[in-house]
Amino acid sequence: MAATPDPELPLPRPDPSPGDVACVLGALLPAALRHRQALVALQELPGGRYLHADDGLAELLGCAAGSLLGRSDGELFDGATATALRAAVQTALAQSGPLVSEHRLELDGQRRELEALRIAGPAAADGRRWLCSVWRDLGPERQREAQLRAALEQIEQLQLANDQLRRQLGDQALRDPASGLYRRAHFDDQLRREVDLSTREHREFALVLIELDPPGDAVRSLGDAGTQAVLEAMGRLLRGGTRAMDASCRYDERRFAVLLSGVGLATAHARMEGLRRKCAAQIVVHEGRDLGFTVAMGVASFPHTANTQEALLAACEAALAEARRRGGNHVTLAAIRFEPAG
Repeated sequence: MAATPDPELPLPRPDPSPGDVACVLGALLPAALRHRQALVALQELPGGRYLHADDGLAELLGCAAGSLLGRSDGELFDGATATALRAAVQTALAQSGPLVSEHRLELDGQRRELEALRIAGPAAADGRRWLCSVWRDLGPERQREAQLRAALEQIEQLQLANDQLRRQLGDQALRDPASGLYRRAHFDDQLRREVDLSTREHREFALVLIELDPPGDAVRSLGDAGTQAVLEAMGRLLRGGTRAMDASCRYDERRFAVLLSGVGLATAHARMEGLRRKCAAQIVVHEGRDLGFTVAMGVASFPHTANTQEALLAACEAALAEARRRGGNHVTLAAIRFEPAG
């Protein structure tokens, strides 16, 4: 009695024959290569004549469809292009495995970037060999990479521009709009850091308080507009007359402060005397009128005049008061303190 197959068990299937596998691969492999935008060619060696070539490959290489068959690279391309392709073929023949190479070829007046994977078959009994090559156009990929780089560079430039704008806005918040100088709060922080640094490193610096002398008739007659013009001129003079390591600010309504880093009392006096003269000679024109102005200055130094921030400011105030008492348009030095003998 014949056994009845168990319906729960899978029926045995015969193993596919090599012919079946080759048939399936022959049907599916071209579609898979086309999906990857890869094109296939087969050459007979040593002559290098094409036995098979996709029409797309012929188009990629700048040839008419079907024109590759039966012809070699030397017959199809110019000398430089043919030499480059033959060199790649010889390298592939010397390899034990696949060889991937890139080619930058001038075809029909266009520069093409191509990638070729070459695999050499074993030699036949009559000495002939076959070389299979799979080609891919790198142009679209290179274009996408270039577009990506350009987009990333643009993003980086935008970030830099945003950072710069953020710094500018932050800096504007610290500055007095009338003179363009830093506000007093920011200056006080810089002065505090300078005192700490100079104390640790045993070095000197100078502090200057500057006050606009009472305005002349032309400035008073113009009111706020005249005052604004003088403040702008004073701001320009201070910004142009101080080093990057120095600091200047609008201290209050009519006064300014300057911190001269690493400068002693004598040098500070010479520099401020030069600034006083520039102020007196400055031509400020508003609505066709010359708005002249002068300033009084008090100069103190750390640590020779005072060795604390509060004492230094007090010494500057006293020196400025003395400059005003002398009629303004004057630079006065604070008194140097003397330590009592122990």
